[in-house]
Amino acid sequence: MNGADNRTTLTLTYVVLGMAAFITLFPIALMLLNSLKAAPEVIRSPLAVPEEIRWDNYTRAWRDGNFSTAFLNSAILTVMTIILVCGSGSMTAYVLARKKIKSWRLVTGYLLATTTAPIQLFLFPLYFGFARLGLIDNVFAVSVIYCAIFSPFSIMLLRTYFLAVPKELEEAALIDGATHWQVFTRVMLPIVWPGILTVALIVGLNTWNEFLIATTFLQGQGSMTAIVSFFLFSGQYTTDWGQLMAGATIVVLPVVALFIFLQRRFIEGMTGGSVKG
Repeated sequence: MNGADNRTTLTLTYVVLGMAAFITLFPIALMLLNSLKAAPEVIRSPLAVPEEIRWDNYTRAWRDGNFSTAFLNSAILTVMTIILVCGSGSMTAYVLARKKIKSWRLVTGYLLATTTAPIQLFLFPLYFGFARLGLIDNVFAVSVIYCAIFSPFSIMLLRTYFLAVPKELEEAALIDGATHWQVFTRVMLPIVWPGILTVALIVGLNTWNEFLIATTFLQGQGSMTAIVSFFLFSGQYTTDWGQLMAGATIVVLPVVALFIFLQRRFIEGMTGGSVKG
């Protein structure tokens, strides 16, 4: 009886997972399928196989979307944000994990509040401040905004990793003559690197896909990100749907490839950080 119940449970699990995979992958497959069609064919039969494969949709999308510049801007913005968040977040999390803070509940409340607070509350003051400082269309300056947005979550996640490291390792290194900075860089960081990789992946994906801040602070043609350039594909009166799908594929492909390549590390990092602090 138990064997039959186990088989039934396993079958239901596979059915649910199969349905979830279909719901997740179907839009991507439809996007790839329509990216190889002419615009009238996309409108006429979006689910059909292309009558003629139109590879030129990709070349036109790359050229018209100015993706050579947009991808470079997105890459610079993403890398800078990851460096700022992982650098400042790891140091802050290490201090919060090792120092006894009487008002830790207050700090936790602050981090949770800043994580859940909508960016729209600060958008206008930020814009006027950046405009006064001449930082509009500055990719490096915008990375500081992203750092402020993603740091609270990163600090809370990385703190759990530092809490999981035995204090004896740190004490032994200090007894051997290491400085606190050497303990942090040579002992702690190599141990908590799965958490740092997880933070880097989450921050990178969110930075690459972010639209509101990018379209507000990066308005110039030479400073637009890939997401903003893709948004401009849609015309006011007519839209080339084949080219639009090709542009969407170009923008999404790096994100999907990166996640597939690092998904095992990502899952390990998320489960490894589930230590109660």
